Amino acid sequence: MADRIPTLSRSVKGRVAVITGAASGMGRATALLFASEGAEVALTDINEAGLAAVVDEVRAAGGIAHGWTLDALDGAAIRRVVDEIAAHFGRLDILVNNAGFGAFMALDDDRYDAVWDRALTGLLTAHQRMVRAALPYLRKSDAARIVNVASTEGLGATPMDSPYVAAKTGVIGLTRGLAVDLGPEGITVNCICPGPISTSLTASISDEHKTIFAKRRTALRRYGNPEEVAHITLSVCLPAASYLTGAIIPVDGGLTVRNA
Repeated sequence: MADRIPTLSRSVKGRVAVITGAASGMGRATALLFASEGAEVALTDINEAGLAAVVDEVRAAGGIAHGWTLDALDGAAIRRVVDEIAAHFGRLDILVNNAGFGAFMALDDDRYDAVWDRALTGLLTAHQRMVRAALPYLRKSDAARIVNVASTEGLGATPMDSPYVAAKTGVIGLTRGLAVDLGPEGITVNCICPGPISTSLTASISDEHKTIFAKRRTALRRYGNPEEVAHITLSVCLPAASYLTGAIIPVDGGLTVRNA
């Protein structure tokens, strides 16, 4: 008789998940989804009003949520907020590094260095700072999960977007390095690379141009929505996802596999 397949939990109920950049877009969708699945969510964002609205939204749906205003550029604030989250909830099981912003800039623009520095600090350094601040608490979990949200811009490039491309490529490398470093402790580290998603970062693009781009570049011929990304994030955070680490997962409607 073949060995019985072990029963692995597909529930995050009772787990504490920290989700950065939770006031809108993919962060909001991730917060709502995790809370609906029974996780207790600690939400951070620089947008205090938007953050409060999402906390209220989670609670109105019967979930457990608390918010902390946090600027990803502030290393000292990251350490303080993570400690406050752990003290408030008494544990920490999941970290979703989602906070981000755009960083388009032409190489010969006088503002390039400032945009570059901000992009590297807020989109890459902030990820490792969140991980390092959370690590003492994650080590106490029996199913610790770290998810870094990068972008398909880390797998390719768009013109005049080199600061963002460099930062997101760095997030992919950071994910691989941390997966190797933390693997012996059973802590998984994976990376989600969203493609064209309807969020505030793409709000300035007209629906007409979104449709043209999606039909030309993606296999599914459409933009994605934040909830579709959130479901993939949830899947890699399940206790059952215990043998997946160092993975770089495009959630891009087939953008990175379509040649023509």
